Amino acid sequence: MQIHRRAILAGGLALAATPAAATDPRLAFKVPDGACDCHHHLYDPRFAYMPGARLKPPFATVADYRKLQKKIGTSRNIIVQPSTYGINNACVVDALHQFGDAARGVCVVNSKVSDGELKDLHAAGVRGVRIQFGLGNPVGADEVMPLARRIAGMGWHIQCNMPPEQLVAMEKLLLSLPVPVIIDHLGRAVDTSGPQYVSVRRLLDSGHGWVKVSGAYLYGKGTAPDYADASAAAMGYIRHAPERCVWGSDWPHPDATSGRVPMPDDVVLINLLAKWAPDEKLRHRILVENPEAFYGFDPAKRPRAR
Repeated sequence: MQIHRRAILAGGLALAATPAAATDPRLAFKVPDGACDCHHHLYDPRFAYMPGARLKPPFATVADYRKLQKKIGTSRNIIVQPSTYGINNACVVDALHQFGDAARGVCVVNSKVSDGELKDLHAAGVRGVRIQFGLGNPVGADEVMPLARRIAGMGWHIQCNMPPEQLVAMEKLLLSLPVPVIIDHLGRAVDTSGPQYVSVRRLLDSGHGWVKVSGAYLYGKGTAPDYADASAAAMGYIRHAPERCVWGSDWPHPDATSGRVPMPDDVVLINLLAKWAPDEKLRHRILVENPEAFYGFDPAKRPRAR
């Protein structure tokens, strides 16, 4: 695989030789100890991209991500397997070893995964399986229930990223799964009346559905710094079920590095929480308490804000 030159991206990657910046003075609120970025990816040159991968971002390593943590003040993180690596979770596992107990992982596996592999992934810190449609579809819709049954006893969850129409079509299946379900990037909702928003609300009401108030820059016509379309959906979810919402950066923004959307500013993205959750206790719940409950972090061991 050809090694891409790391790009210096606004709000995104930085060259390894650049000193870590202090917490950005533009932050709109004090990020609390133990705050968790519940959705980011890593792309490491030591691990080959899947042949034919549609997204091939510049490399973004653990060292690069730690600079982002310093910038926005988060101290825990959830590493999500990107479509670029298919079902090869080696990069996620390696990163979990580097981050230690301050991180958890979400892998991509299909029905061929062995029980031994699942146990090894769990020991490394993986706590969920990502189901993603539209970028290679490594896991078929017919594999979702069998996988959910296999991981139920491990305390894992299913994480979903899919086009809105597919989310709506799979609502009944997702409601029937024997594990918690968390929906990426607001379910791609851009208002509080669309069918995908309604489906996510039903999942929240079911008692085992969660949503990531992330990816505001990805969908809708809203622009920075407000991202008005996605913000409407985010505030709707937070008002309705604040105990089932978590926040994520989506760093290093692979859709932006591919040119599909403009590159966002990571400080602008976390600052959206000042509008979405103007109460400090509510932000603490979304950034700290909810991730502890969902991903199994110890509340007694909250790392200090970076």
